[in-house]
Amino acid sequence: MNLPHTTPPSVVKGKLYLVPAPLDFGCSQITDLQASMPLGTLYQAANLAHWVCENAKSTRAYLKRIHDITPLCKPIQSMSLVELPREVHKKGDHQGNFDARGLLQAALQGNDIGLISEAGMPAVADPGSSVVRAAHDLGVEVIPLVGPVSLLLALAASGLNGQNFAFVGYLPQDAQERITRIRELEALSLKTGQTQLFIETPYRNAVMLAALKQSLQPNTRLAISSGLTLASAHIVSQSIKQWKHASTTLDNATPVVFAIGR
Repeated sequence: MNLPHTTPPSVVKGKLYLVPAPLDFGCSQITDLQASMPLGTLYQAANLAHWVCENAKSTRAYLKRIHDITPLCKPIQSMSLVELPREVHKKGDHQGNFDARGLLQAALQGNDIGLISEAGMPAVADPGSSVVRAAHDLGVEVIPLVGPVSLLLALAASGLNGQNFAFVGYLPQDAQERITRIRELEALSLKTGQTQLFIETPYRNAVMLAALKQSLQPNTRLAISSGLTLASAHIVSQSIKQWKHASTTLDNATPVVFAIGR
């Protein structure tokens, strides 16, 4: 007796969710999670048991905060948390130099995965773009969730051109190279009207502000946004001429977004 040939059903692939994190990582203040994060995002995150993350320790801490609002789908200890390789943190993964397909095997087996960084939106001024690329290459649906993005919050609050802008990452650490780069960005901004956004490691905030006041022309506008979404958030946008007469100091422990333009 010949049995009919049957084809096993194909596994429906899971989805990759881009999960924003609050902007208080490493800060002395902790935000009210429900004040800075939509409940829909927290509910979706609570239903994920597979994670690709920048740092497992900070991800567990964030998941505990979510659990205080809505129960997690399973205990954190039994979740799968896979960290991005160390070289991705050092060199970045936005140039296509890291193949992240191996991190998405759970999605190919039908499980949804969350991608998360330590603060803000993963893959925006943070690692994770290689994971998103890999998901597209593997036919895994990518779903970005709503949450705080420091660059866009800073841009909106700057009063600078929000129709034409560029994020240029970190500026050089060497003092003279940093001044040269600042003047290049200023020239581009004054010529094209394009707002230039950049960030700095918090402990160099004061050094960066001093370099900007020293290097930029008097009428160039500089906006700084510090501690966004925190109760102590500080946003100032004024000309360099005004900055030189201001007594503003920057906390060297709080992330800052800098923006220059006209």
